[in-house]
This record gives sequence, C-alpha cells and structure tokens, in this order.
Amino acid sequence: MQVVQYSWPLAAWGAGAAALFVAVLLVLTKDLHGRLSMDSSFGVQRFHTQPTPRIGGIAIVSGVLLGALLLRGEARVMLQVVVLAGAPAFAFGLLEDLTKRVSVAKRLFATLGSGLLGWFITGISITYVNVPVLDALLVWTPVAVLFTAVAVSGVANAVNIIDGFNGLAAGVALIVLSAIGLLSVRLGDVQLGHVCLNLAASVAGFLLVNWPLGKLFLGDGGAYFVGFAIAWSAVLLLQRHAQVSAWCPLLICAYPVVEVLFSMLRRKQHRSLVGQPDRLHLHSLVKRRVVRRLFPQTTNLMRNSITGALLGPLLSVPFALWALAFYDDTPALVLGMIVFVLAYKLSYCRLTRFHWLGPRSGRRAGEGAAAATGFGHVE
Repeated sequence: MQVVQYSWPLAAWGAGAAALFVAVLLVLTKDLHGRLSMDSSFGVQRFHTQPTPRIGGIAIVSGVLLGALLLRGEARVMLQVVVLAGAPAFAFGLLEDLTKRVSVAKRLFATLGSGLLGWFITGISITYVNVPVLDALLVWTPVAVLFTAVAVSGVANAVNIIDGFNGLAAGVALIVLSAIGLLSVRLGDVQLGHVCLNLAASVAGFLLVNWPLGKLFLGDGGAYFVGFAIAWSAVLLLQRHAQVSAWCPLLICAYPVVEVLFSMLRRKQHRSLVGQPDRLHLHSLVKRRVVRRLFPQTTNLMRNSITGALLGPLLSVPFALWALAFYDDTPALVLGMIVFVLAYKLSYCRLTRFHWLGPRSGRRAGEGAAAATGFGHVE
C-alpha cells in the first residue's frame, strides 16, 4: 500500500507533464505533419481563423500511458484497460483526423467496439440503471453488455459533439473526471480516484496548449478517447460501489449527453442526417448571440476561448456538485436531470426564438426561425 501512496502524485504529475510536452511538440512540428493533421478553417463547424493541428488526442494518450507506467497496483491495471479498450475509438478517430475519410458509421462502430472490448478484458458491464424495467433486463449478460457498449459509445460521441471551441470539451472532461474521482475517494476507493486523477492530469496538460490560444485541437481521436475514458470510469464507479445511483454519473455528464440527444432530435425534425454537421449546437449559438454581443471588440479567437471558458463550467459544475451531494438518492438525481433539461431547452428557445417560451412576432421571430432551421445569417 505504501508503494501506491507514494507513486500516485508522481504518476499524475508525470501524466500531465507528458501530455503538455507532446502537445507542445506537436505544435512546434506542425510544418512536418501539417499536410495530414491540419484542420481547415473552412466548413460548417469551423470556428477558428487559421489551419490548426487536430491531433491533440496523441498528447492525451501519451500522458495516460506514462501515468499507467508510473502507477502501481490496481490503479495501474485499470488505467491500462482504459488505454487498451479505448484503442479502437482513438485509432478510428485519429484516422479521421489524418485522412478526413472515415465515415460516421465506422467511427460509431469503433466506439461501440471499445465498449465491448472493455467488457471482454474485464468482464465488467452496467448491471443496473435504477429503472425497474431496465434493471430486470440487465440481469441478462448479453443485454448488459450491449447496453454498456451503447452507453460508452454514446458518451464518447457526446464529448466529440461538444468539441467546438477552445477549452470546451477538454474543460468539461476535466470537470467530469474530477467529480468521479472525488466521489471515488469519498467512498474510500482511492484506486479509482488515482485513475481519474491521471486521466484529468493528461487532459489538463493538453488544455494548457488548447486554451486560450487554440494552438492544438482535440480532434476526433482525442474526443473519442476522452469520452471513452469518462464512460469507463463511470462504469467502474457503478460496478465497484452499488450504493451509487446510475443517475449520478449521468447527471455529472448531463451537458454532453443532453447535447447529443437534443442534436439527434433536432436533425430528425429537420429531416437531415443524424451525423450531418451544423452550427446549431448550444455552444455555437451562445458564441454568436451572447459572447459576440458582450465582447464585440474581441477577435474571433478570443470569442471562441471565452465561450469555452464560460459555457463548460456553467453547465457542468452546478450539476456535478448536485450529483456529488445526492450520489445515492435516485429521486434527487432524476430531479437534477429534469432541471438541466428544462434549463437547456429554455436557453435554446431564448437563443433561437428570442423568447424563453416561444417565438415573438415580427422580424426577430423570423430571425429566430432562420437560426432554428439553419438558414439566415451566421457570424
């Protein structure tokens, strides 16, 4: 036990330092790999002003790998599983970052594969969600394994969908991992706490280069890997502590999860492809309609960074604290999710219809309708 006690600070500092070092190295050598790694400044969801490397996931995985080498005991094994099981999601995402030719379907199956691989290596799956009908089905191993793979894939894609502005996805991931780690330590599970700490440190190392100057982007590989790491940490939390309600990690991850579900519903209503990119995510609207108005004299780069710095903590910290306070109280956690969904919906209506509950008449209502359907002026 003393080995673990003295090794975990070194592992966390090492993970963060390694991620930072590799991130800086990727920026300094962008002329060598930029032909493959650069993210164009043109496109529906492109908000930056110059081509930027989108392979920040390499830095995060490097940090996690070093953390796994420096840790000892059970924490080391758990972190190694995160790397091994997360490899398909990371690899297919990175391939998309480099080639821009990997379909949404292939990346979806890769994230599903990571969830299945996590179960195959460990035998761990989600066996309860505190919903009686579903809990009755999850006693069957095939159902539990499939549900786990879908849940893990969902979180991985959710992190990817909020990856739009400097510091947003990485900042949210840092908050989520810190919350799961704090709860683990509170429950006496120092090993899982160390795992989350090392993951968070790796994300923080990347974040120092990503925010506020946007010198390196997370990319699909980084977003999928970080999303998988978050999801698997949540699976481990539920498997190791049956007193924790399944709604606890769900509430901690409320922002990315609700964003991806709402985006799917919105695109279905507009009869567009589920994977079709658009500029109607909440973070996009906040930047165009709030940050741009509050900071009219700032550059586009700074507005991107301000949006990430404001929106991530605002939507994540209060509900993460709610989840930590009521981690074993399912009704209170369900209430927290309801509050979040209502706040999200009302804010979205306000940004697209210029009214909290519905469209106003006249020109502004027309502008709101244009924004809600994807037409009209943007930026």
